[in-house]
This record gives sequence, structure tokens and C-alpha cells, in this order.
Amino acid sequence: MRLQGISALLAATALASGFAMPASAETIKLGVLNDQSGVYTDLSGPGGVDAVRMAVEDAGGAINGNKIEIVSADHQNKPDIGTSIARQWYDQDHVDAIFDVPNSGVALAVQEVAREKHKIVIFSGPAASDLTGAKCSPVGVHWTYDTYGLAKGTGAAVTKSGGDSWFFLTADYAFGQALERDTAAVVTANGGKVLGEVRTPLASPDFSSFLLQAQASKAKIIGLANAGGDTITSIKQASEFGISSGGQKLAGLLVFLSDVNSLGLKTAQGLELTASFYWDLNDQTRAFSKRYFERNKKEPTMVQAGLYGAAKHYLEAVKSAGSTDADKVMAAMRANPVNDFMTKDGKVREDGKVVRDMYLFEVKKPEESKAPWDYYKLIRQIPAAEVTRPVEESACPLLKKG
Repeated sequence: MRLQGISALLAATALASGFAMPASAETIKLGVLNDQSGVYTDLSGPGGVDAVRMAVEDAGGAINGNKIEIVSADHQNKPDIGTSIARQWYDQDHVDAIFDVPNSGVALAVQEVAREKHKIVIFSGPAASDLTGAKCSPVGVHWTYDTYGLAKGTGAAVTKSGGDSWFFLTADYAFGQALERDTAAVVTANGGKVLGEVRTPLASPDFSSFLLQAQASKAKIIGLANAGGDTITSIKQASEFGISSGGQKLAGLLVFLSDVNSLGLKTAQGLELTASFYWDLNDQTRAFSKRYFERNKKEPTMVQAGLYGAAKHYLEAVKSAGSTDADKVMAAMRANPVNDFMTKDGKVREDGKVVRDMYLFEVKKPEESKAPWDYYKLIRQIPAAEVTRPVEESACPLLKKG
């Protein structure tokens, strides 16, 4: 995509969302870069943009007299498009920070642009733990969850409950590979075995051949190292093949509320999943979600909720620093604890990882659900220390002591 085309896209997106391009360099400008037309649309997409808009509105629309504006764009799950938009935003449109970027392949590429431009990028949608591992950046923040936490939550729980042999269906790009790697490590650490894996293309309409390989492996657990539309398709087709009735169980290693809503409880019941947010967890999550639902007519996913928290924390750091300078804002973000409706006393670590508790849920049976969107029951709250890679195990050079 040529830069002129990207400019037109950004202008049209900003106009459609009610935000104009900034009139001066003093405008605080946020860019929301995500999937607005593909397999990850429901888990973030336009709803993620609106979550950032809610945080801007709650900040009063300005900080220290400087107006806050938003632009958004669709990276189409393509790293080249994502990096072109990021360069345009940072270089020409004076965007101070980019948010979201679901799709770890796009996220890793955008993080390199942000590093080069020394501009902030805050990830809510992507999962690969490499973002704060070997590929960590002094201007990158991994906000909502990562593959290490998912593996330590769901992978450990399923293995400890008897699921000691695994076969992975893995999305064939950075996210799937990281999720398979991190989960396999947890499985083996808990006495389990990995019998095999198969790599699947993004947005595949047909998982039948991959599921047949998993079925033939005789593994007790078929680990789905995929997300969004691919998770929905693979679970539906596994149900059609009668895989569960044959004695094998599915482990959805990254399952969103939007996935369960699409699948329905009859198909999704019994799935265990790890998340950092659920709308019906407590009074604070319900209060935020009620506001979000009134605007979007659906409950927020953890990515959408995380985007509100990320934008809120960023704007508070800008106010505290009295500047949009990346170093000053990052210092303020690290210095100030993260406290909002989904995070209590969280912390932005030097590698950019947000240290937070997570939750292990089980999807309810149809008869257990009492209302629309009443999908999860809490198994346990997982302490942050359990779902955050220890400093001594990290490959991030920012954590290395002299």
C-alpha cells in the first residue's frame, strides 16, 4: 500500500469516527491499529477503538490544555501494511502512541518501527511473549496478557487434571508458535508429553485435515494455539467430527468472550480458559461493561477492556510527566501503579510487561447460564507472580543487570 493511500485511509477513518486530524503539534494524538475486517475483528476491531475513545472522554478530552485526538486503521493482519501505517502516523501525522495491534507478527514488526522512531507502542491484542522477551523495547508495553500467562494458566490446569498428552493445532505465525512453545514447556514441566503438532494457515476455512491428524495422534488433549475466527472454526469442526465424544478433549489456549458468544454454550461448554478480565467478575467490571454495552451492544472482551486501561494509564502518565516525550512518559508509566476496574496494583516492568493477576475460567453449561452473556464461572484467581515470566528467565536485555 502506498503512503498516499494510507493517508486517505487514515483521514477517512478519523472523519468517520468523529475525530479530525490535529491542527497543531500540541495535540496529543493516539493511534489505534488493529484488525477491523478479519479473524480478530470481534475481539478488538471498532469496539477496541471505542474503548480508547471512552478513556479519552473520561480524561475530559484534553490534558494540560492540549486536546486529545484519535485515529484508527485496519492493518489487515499484514506486517507490511501495519509498519507502513505506523511510519505514516509517527513521521507525518504526529501520533504520540500506538495502541492494540492484535496479530503478533504485525505487532513485532510495528515494535521495531516504534523502536526506530523512539515512539511509544502499547499492545493489548497480540499475545507473543517475545514482545517483552528477546524482542523487548524501551518504548514497548505489553498490556493485557501474553502467551506465557496463558500457558501457565490453561496449560498447567489441564495437564494437572489428567491431560498429560498433547497435540497442537498451531496458527502458523509468531503468535501461534509462541503459544505452542510456552504451553509445551508448561506441559512437560508438569509431567506431560507433547506427541506432535501441525501448523495451520491464518483464517483457514477448513481445519478437517489438521483435526484428523490430531485425532490420529491419540493425544488426550488437542491444544488450540490459535485465536478469534480460527478458534471458532476449529472448535465447530471438531464438534462436527465427534472428537470430544471419542474421548479427546480440546484446550482452547486463547479463548475470548466473543468466541464463546459465536460458538454458543452448547458447543463451548466445559472449555477452560485464562483471561485478565471478565465483564461479570465484580461490581467494577460490571459498571464499566454496562457503559460499554450501552455504546456497542455487546460485552467487552479482555482486549477491549485492556485498551481502556492502557489508554487511561498512558494519559495519566502524560499528565504526570507534563509531556508526550517517550522517555518521560515511559518513566511515569513505570513509576505509577496500574489501578483500574480490571487491574489492582499492577506494574509496568522494565521490559514493558504489565505484571497483573489473571483468572482461570470454565465456560458454563447452557442450563447454568442465567442471562445473555452469562458464560463463565471462575475457577480461581491466579497471582501475578505465577503468570509472569520471572526476570531471571527472561531474554530481554533491558532486565539484565550489569
